[in-house]
Formats: sequence, C-alpha cells, structure tokens
Amino acid sequence: MAVKTDIEIARAAHKRPIMEIGGALGIPPEGLIPYGHDKAKITAATIDSLADRPDGKLILVTAINPTPAGEGKTTTTVGLGDGLNRIGKRAITCIREASLGPNFGLKGGAAGGGYAQVVPMEDMNLHFTGDFHAIGAAHNLLAAMIDNHVYWGNALGIDVRRVTWRRVVDMNDRALRTVTAGLGGPANGFPRETGFDITVASEVMAILCLASDIADLERRLGDMIVAYTRDKTPVTCRDLKADGAMAVLLKDAILPNLVQTLENNPALVHGGPFANIAHGCNSVIATRTALKLADFVVTEAGFGADLGAQKFFDIKCRKAGLSPDAAVVVATVRALKMNGGVAKDDLGAENVAAVTAGCANLARHVENVAGYGVPVVVAINHFTGDTEAEIAAVREAVAAMGVEAIVCRHWAEGSAGITELAETVARLATSGGADFRPLYPDDLPLWEKIEATATRIYRAGEVTAPASVRAQLADWEAAGHGGLPICVAKTQYSFSADPTLRGAPTGHSLPVREVRLSAGAGFVVAICGDIMTMPGLPAAPAAERIRLGPGGEVEGLF
Repeated sequence: MAVKTDIEIARAAHKRPIMEIGGALGIPPEGLIPYGHDKAKITAATIDSLADRPDGKLILVTAINPTPAGEGKTTTTVGLGDGLNRIGKRAITCIREASLGPNFGLKGGAAGGGYAQVVPMEDMNLHFTGDFHAIGAAHNLLAAMIDNHVYWGNALGIDVRRVTWRRVVDMNDRALRTVTAGLGGPANGFPRETGFDITVASEVMAILCLASDIADLERRLGDMIVAYTRDKTPVTCRDLKADGAMAVLLKDAILPNLVQTLENNPALVHGGPFANIAHGCNSVIATRTALKLADFVVTEAGFGADLGAQKFFDIKCRKAGLSPDAAVVVATVRALKMNGGVAKDDLGAENVAAVTAGCANLARHVENVAGYGVPVVVAINHFTGDTEAEIAAVREAVAAMGVEAIVCRHWAEGSAGITELAETVARLATSGGADFRPLYPDDLPLWEKIEATATRIYRAGEVTAPASVRAQLADWEAAGHGGLPICVAKTQYSFSADPTLRGAPTGHSLPVREVRLSAGAGFVVAICGDIMTMPGLPAAPAAERIRLGPGGEVEGLF
C-alpha cells in the first residue's frame, strides 16, 4: 500500500465545525469570530473573562539542531497534544503560523506531518486569517510615514542617514536586502539607502507575539525607535504619531486563532517569528489563553534548543512571567547520524557509531535545557529505516545524561504512537520538579549577556565584535535599555556561527557584526556571522512545484 503524503492525509481529515471545538473548551459561539467553518479567532472579551482561572501546566517542545534529514519538532508538538488528550488530559497545542517565504522557498510548511497535523493545513500554510498581511501592512505604514514626515519639512529633525526602520515583505527576496529609496527627483522624497527584511523578522511581529493585550501592543508600538536626529536623539513611532493607526491595522491580528488537529483536539496557532533571526515563539496571548482553558499546554520554540528554547526561556518566559513545567527535546536517528558525520545520501545504512557520535549534539541541548531548571525528556521521532541497534545507541547515550528517551511513532500512528511520551510528560509536569530560572539576571550588562549566551549555551571560546558594536551597546545602556534581554540572530544549523560545524563544537568564536535595538519588543538583537534577516530562495525553490490541480486543489505545497 502506498504511503499517503501529508497533504493527502490532511485533505482526508474529518474536521468538526470550529464552533464545536470552541464549545468543548467552554467558549460560547459569541466568543469566537469565525473565519469559515474550520478556523476562528477568540475574542478579547472571552480572553479577559478567563483571567481568574488557574493556569495549566506549560510544556515546551524543542529539538536538536536542524538538518536536511528532518527532526519533526512541530509534528511531535502536535502529536504530544493529541497524546495527552488520548490519555484523558485536557490539552491544547500552541504553535506558530507559517511564513510564505519558506513555504515557497526550501523549508516548507509548519502544520506538522503525517497523522500529527493541525488542519486546515493548506490555509495555515498560505494566507490563513491574514495576520502576517496585517503585520506587514502596519510595518510598512510606519516606513511610509517616516519618509512622508521628512518630505513635508522634517519637523522632528530626522537624519535620513540614520533611519533604522526598514520595510518588510513575507517572501524570500535577496534582491531587496539593500535598496535605494526616493529616486526620481524632489517629488519622490529624499534618496536614501534602506532595505527589506522578511515579515517574520519585523519588530511588529515580535511585539504582537509579546504583547499582553491591544493596549500593551499600542504602547510597545509607540516605543519603537525608528530613526535618530543628527545629534543622535532617538525618534520613536509615537513621535511620528503612527502607533494608533498601526494598532488599528493589528486589532484583529492580535487575537489568537483557534483550529484543530486531525484528531479534533484544539490548537491555537498565532504569530510566527523565526528563531534564527527573531525570538521564535508563538504569541504570549495564545499561550496564556491556552493555560486558562486547559490542564496542559504544549508549545514549541523554533529550530534547535540553542536558539528557540533559549529565547523561549530568556525572552518570552522572562517578559511574560511564564514558568515552564517540563520540556521535550526531539531528535531523530537520521539527524543524529548527520551530526555524527554521515552524508544525507548515506543515511539509509545502519551506522551505530555515527549515531553515538551525533548524540553529543543531543547531550548539549539536553544539558542546556536542564540548566534552566526544567525537567527534560527526549523524544526519538521514529523513521521506518531506524534499526534497533541505532535506537538502542540513542537510549544508552540519553541514559548517561540522566534522562529518559522514548520512541514516538505519532507520524504514522497519531496519538496512539505517542502515549508513552504523553504519560511521561504529564508525570514530569505535575511532579513539582521544575525550578525555572533564566540564564542571566536583568541587570547584567548587555555585552555580558551576549557573552553568557555564547559561552554557556553555544560553548564558544570568545565573542568578537567591532568597537562600534561595544560602543552602541554602551550608548543604549546609558539611555536606559540595559535591562533588556539579548536575542541572538545566527545560523540554526550549528551551535557556532558556522552552519557547516555540526555536532557539539567548543572553543569557537562568535562574531557579532551588528546590534539592533528593539525597544518596543523589549530586546536587543545581536546579528552574528553571515545570518541574513531577508532570506534568499534556493536554486530550485518550492514555488516551481506549487500549482492548482485539475480539481482546484493546491499541489506541491507540502
């Protein structure tokens, strides 16, 4: 029998009306804003009405460094949510929305896979409820208002050489990384060099994902620093009077989206910052709402634990006052073999030695997550080609770390294939063993926060940066921003800034080439190595294979 593809499985799903999914959570029809029959937004009034309820247990799903072999972190997140419901727990899955850039580029969708998916999969991976479009529109409105202000006399004295606010588009388009705007004569404004980032890297995206409500969102938008005067006085979004209009554009986007898994369990899908260039977590509003509606909330953080989990703990949890109760680190035998030096084309052959060598990467992530005071369990996301000897090698290595490793078959079997992990996670989360603590205190100097992340999480031997970077950090501290956490932007493929350096390297150098202040979001971005905030398309982008089939269905998306 031919194995069904993810999209074939998703199309065959028996979805319940979204009002029934909400009703099972105790949300009345008027508490939802329907977007068709299978997705809806939860109203602000409903969210406010939950304030006095106790919180459920918060579970983070993270992973080893991603490889072309695949790790299945989102699939495991969805599967675990289904598994907890299967064993009688009231659970909600919280994941991020998908960006169009990687969907039409290389990475693909973000709804899970196999029999552990969130549906409607096609909608989620395309325009969904329009949140990303609203974020892009709000961001670019501000960009237009900056240039318009300068054109009409520049009363704020903006130095056009020091405009830091770029534009965004939700596509991978390397040609837009650096552009010159305002060409064509006086009627088109003042020429200046600028550029585009991908929408998920926008500070507006980060703000939407970290804000507690619409009022907090508008306040944070106003705090964003978008330019400087000739004497380096900061100019904010509030100074330009753009914060109110931006909040209007985001009034619906800030509401979390309710959908369902293939097994008709609730899922909140909201926000979508990348973990390699932003903080990589779903929205605080969605997580907090889920914690009030369920006994267990399963969420994920992007890419490997060195990026996603670190930022989940040190940015999202710190800023939102969240305290995680357990964490799952996902690994596959195939990815461990790649970390152990095996080429992708050779992954089909049994190689216990490579698995054992690759477990150094897994061990580093487990140690880092446990260092935050959160109980950890390893999920071995099973592939059909895994051998018993290879799985035994992972179990042996993980046992030496002092944690459990559980084989999970949710891709092929749905919740039935992940009940052992669900039981273990429920036990860990309710054991009272969590003692969450961030990596560094708020009052540590900004440069030392970068060093702490680099040396304690990445195991770097040193951090390097131009003198201008150190001076910029000192200026921000003098201006009152020293208490902000650090958001490192670097490659997701390695603990280092070198994407080819797999495994668990030590003693490497982390080169910080630039720092950016996200005063509204509440963190400082340290851009390292060759990482780009506007990705490019690969030689053969997925867009070449995406089209409408004879019946009007989307083909090639996933």
